[in-house]
Amino acid sequence: MLSLTPAVKIFLCLLPTDMRRGFDGLMRMAEEHLEKNVLEGGLFVFLNRRRDRVKLIYWDSDGLCIFYKRLESGTFELPAAGKDATGVTLSATELAMLLGGVQLAGTKRRRRYLHNA
Repeated sequence: MLSLTPAVKIFLCLLPTDMRRGFDGLMRMAEEHLEKNVLEGGLFVFLNRRRDRVKLIYWDSDGLCIFYKRLESGTFELPAAGKDATGVTLSATELAMLLGGVQLAGTKRRRRYLHNA
């Protein structure tokens, strides 16, 4: 599986994605809908309309990598977002829960100290 540090920025595109898209198509979606450049770093997550497939794309210092997962049953759950939102930022924990099938809406976070550096 993926091992991510807390420093990695994770961006989830909320718009349905055609899973036939490859590197260039996913990079264009990140630029158009998330207003981010994949080559500047971060992990970008895309789901299809039925939410039973997910593609992750990231820049690995000298090339692009894609992770693709297809569920045999069930769906991935989108996190709550604003009505007109096209994307949200996730933590590594939230991404792991999304990929693991945990219902994000029902989870509660305990209060923690966050240092704003």
